[in-house]
Amino acid sequence: MAAAQAGDRRAYERVLADSVALIRSVARRRGAPVDLLDDVVQETLLTVHRVRHTYDPSRSYDAWLAAIAGRRAIDTLRSHGRHSHREVHDEAALERYAEHDDASAESERKQRAQHLHAAIAELPPRQREAVQKLGIAEQSLAEASGGTGRNQGALKVNLHRALKTLRERLRGEP
Repeated sequence: MAAAQAGDRRAYERVLADSVALIRSVARRRGAPVDLLDDVVQETLLTVHRVRHTYDPSRSYDAWLAAIAGRRAIDTLRSHGRHSHREVHDEAALERYAEHDDASAESERKQRAQHLHAAIAELPPRQREAVQKLGIAEQSLAEASGGTGRNQGALKVNLHRALKTLRERLRGEP
């Protein structure tokens, strides 16, 4: 590691590759399951890269690395524990209620679309036209300008104002 700190790239690559076995060993001793070992290794190597300047060559590299690996193993276990407490893995429930969820999501999408169309209908005529041509019909500014007889700058302003109004009206609504 001392050579790596001095700028020897090959030494740095070698020390990282040689560190993997120790990191895995420390992670296993800390209780990390097999499926999380690679995560611990990756997090530890990233940490070593970030803090490599703190290594003191007069001390044991293995002890320094083991301390970092132990902390990353604990961090990974904590993170995994938090996620697993919030996640539910029930295949039967998913199979039973998948159709209900799809129907519910579709109903919600339709309701949102109706809500949006109603809000667009309430816009002033020029803003509504800008949204319909540029947003819904996805025309270019040149096409919309030719179809409406207005210049491109005016269409941009109308679209900007319409979007601002729609955001304000729809904010906070499902």
